[in-house]
Amino acid sequence: MLGVSASGYYEWLNRAPSARALRHVWLTELIVRAHTESRGTYGVRRVHAELTLGHGISVGRQAVEGLMRRAGLQGLSGRPRFRRVPHVATAEDHVQRKFGRNGRDQLWVTDIERHEALTNLAVMKGHRRWLVAASRKKLRAA
Repeated sequence: MLGVSASGYYEWLNRAPSARALRHVWLTELIVRAHTESRGTYGVRRVHAELTLGHGISVGRQAVEGLMRRAGLQGLSGRPRFRRVPHVATAEDHVQRKFGRNGRDQLWVTDIERHEALTNLAVMKGHRRWLVAASRKKLRAA
């Protein structure tokens, strides 16, 4: 049916694995190890980088891709996504969403970026002019 002789079939059946097949088995073991060490997050690109840069193995990206597909491995795609639970606050709401005020010093609200600039010296150097201008503006308004 396949057009193969019986002697050729039995010769193929009893033949030792080729050098390529042995290399693929060895590479698949390394790929599985790199993939499991990354907790299943590494995809083809990172596994390939791990093999070539980390272990110094000369292997093509397409070969890694094919071996990962045969082994049933794939990495996580895209950026991490955070699920929001509906109708549940992610942080405690101290002002009950009321941002208006009737007098001075009743409500203090800050932007995360500006708040970080006040505490982080590396960022503070970049925002120094903004901080000086903001403090002068506050002094003039008071």
